Amino acid sequence: MAAETAEAPPETLQEPAAAAAPSAAPKKAAKSDAKAKDAKKGGKDAKAAKGKGKGKESADAGASGANGPSIAAHPRAARAVARAKSWGGLIGFMLAGYLALPTNTLAGAGLRALIAGIVCYLAAWAGAVFLWRRLVMLEIKGREAQIAAAHAARARRELPAGPPSAGAQG
Repeated sequence: MAAETAEAPPETLQEPAAAAAPSAAPKKAAKSDAKAKDAKKGGKDAKAAKGKGKGKESADAGASGANGPSIAAHPRAARAVARAKSWGGLIGFMLAGYLALPTNTLAGAGLRALIAGIVCYLAAWAGAVFLWRRLVMLEIKGREAQIAAAHAARARRELPAGPPSAGAQG
């Protein structure tokens, strides 16, 4: 009897594993069939899967600069935009709070100040990004002009001397 009970647990362990394997195979086959049908139909799931991959690719492309210059990657622009956002929010909050105090309760004034601070924060952020986009592009164009001038100067120095003129020989 003891030998029979010792053999029973391994058999019960093998049975669930054997039962799970056949049920998993049809599920995988059904999923792959469903994906194939969606891909043929151009379903929303296929488009969503494509969109998920694009998010990762665009994040990598933004870091490499493939989509153009990034304000967040610019050393001065990122700090200036953050500074503008903080000052905009603070000034909006303080100004609205000061102006709302005599006309309302303290809670109402605080709520108005908070809303005005958020609005000014967003306005300052949009203005700073607008300005720094143009400044970054101007810096890039200026640097390209410097490089082009350096290449032109180098090309002038490297030109071989022309043949001697005919009037100088005679």
